[in-house]
Amino acid sequence: MKQFFKFMFASMLGFFISVAILFFIFLGIVASIASFADKEEVIVKNNTILHLQLTEEIVDRTPNNPMESFNFSSFKPEMAIGLNDILGNLEKAASDEKISGIFLDLSSIRAGISTLAEIRDGIKEFKKSGKFVIAYAEYYSQGSYYLASVADQVFMNPVGSLDFRGINSEIMFYKNMLEKLGVEVQIIRHGKFKSAGEAFFLDKMSDENKEQTLAFIGAIWNDIIKDISESRSIAANQLNEYADKYESRRPEKALELNFIDGIRHRDEVINLLKEKTGTAADSDPILLSINKYSKAKTPVEKKPRSRNKIAVVYASGEITSGEGSDRVIGSARIAEAIKQARCDTSVKAIVLRVNSPGGSALASDVILREVILAKQSKPVVASMGDVAASGGYYISCMADKIIASPTTITGSIGVFGLIPNMKGFFNSKIGITFDNVKTNEMADFSSVSRPLTPTEKLIIQDEIDNIYNTFVTHVSNGRNLTVDQVDEIAQGRVWSGTEAKQIGLIDEFGGLTDAIQVAVGLAKLDNYRIVEFPKRKDFFQQF
Repeated sequence: MKQFFKFMFASMLGFFISVAILFFIFLGIVASIASFADKEEVIVKNNTILHLQLTEEIVDRTPNNPMESFNFSSFKPEMAIGLNDILGNLEKAASDEKISGIFLDLSSIRAGISTLAEIRDGIKEFKKSGKFVIAYAEYYSQGSYYLASVADQVFMNPVGSLDFRGINSEIMFYKNMLEKLGVEVQIIRHGKFKSAGEAFFLDKMSDENKEQTLAFIGAIWNDIIKDISESRSIAANQLNEYADKYESRRPEKALELNFIDGIRHRDEVINLLKEKTGTAADSDPILLSINKYSKAKTPVEKKPRSRNKIAVVYASGEITSGEGSDRVIGSARIAEAIKQARCDTSVKAIVLRVNSPGGSALASDVILREVILAKQSKPVVASMGDVAASGGYYISCMADKIIASPTTITGSIGVFGLIPNMKGFFNSKIGITFDNVKTNEMADFSSVSRPLTPTEKLIIQDEIDNIYNTFVTHVSNGRNLTVDQVDEIAQGRVWSGTEAKQIGLIDEFGGLTDAIQVAVGLAKLDNYRIVEFPKRKDFFQQF
């Protein structure tokens, strides 16, 4: 028996050592591939077409960690692409004599509507160069069609479909399920519109939530309609009529209603691209992906390297305490990034790019403190992406200027807390009971094994009210509004960018590029270069 255990443990040890060795070999291969790909320089040939498929998830900043979204089923990294790289490459392509045009080869796009609006604006700027933009899809989602509608010509497959029917907001409610499990969710909040926890204690949308949701999705839809109307020369009221009847779904009807310019197979669109670029009939057009084009040298003659810097600080994801990551706003990491930009005398202005639904009030306040300190020495501009609500607005509110898209979701100036009472679940469903002794009255404060006492509810409500008042005061100071004025538009209400501008929560419409230009203007710069924060470690350092 002793020998048996000896050999068994030896075999187990050998197995784990082998797995560890293979894991590190695998990491080395992935890192080597990533390193080689980064150093590979792409040579752009004459009559090249920039090929935008946008199948990757679009985030604000291109990640540099090949393991971040590694798909072990396909054994391939599924890297996201950054809006920063897309916009930068569109600008580069406009002045690149070797780029003849853009081929928007689309289907569904994993990006919010404000992100799509920024890319759309980038393509509009590209078109000013006189180069063509052709769009094609077998299936257009509403998002991909919104982007495609800016093209010179829009084509669809003969058996394809175009989805254009408005915006629907549907919420799943868990109250009845939790009741069957014996769980009561106790909600304490400040703000009658603060609806984030309603799914746990209601079985349908509250009147306030219906009101605010219809208002902001209506404003977003109106902006989409306006842009498509301008690009496709279709009256806004007609577009709404078509959406109500879902008339665009078939290619023939989409062509009749002027949603598209032609019904073609993909090979026919490729032939059109050949004609546009003077490519021989027996050759393929040169299509270059935006990922590869990122590795091509800038075609224009470089200006002398400016010592003046505009720092772009990217803050994306839920706000939490600690380090966070590219997809989670860690207060320590983002506050340090702002501090580094603040203390760097060559940085003349800071653009805080926010894409966040909120999170921890404490973590938000830590970040806001650095924004306030930075503002004392140089201009700070907040640039809002798809969403900058609750904590996302908290960290933005003290900026010198706030720039957002008309379709940005923002506001939500309110506070809530959810505490489950799981006594029924523990006692009745699985037969677990609790008992305790304590030295002080509040030693078992907010235990989930019983309902909150009236005193506990008062304490939690007091804390939430205090956080809300702090939040409102910050907004009041940052936006030059009275506390009463802020309270009137706060109450946890969510606003679209269009509405937010009307009530003073933002200053101007625009995307990241516009925010940078506002920062340049505030800093009174003639020349500058962009530096990005937080500063990143390479893959092995991260590992």
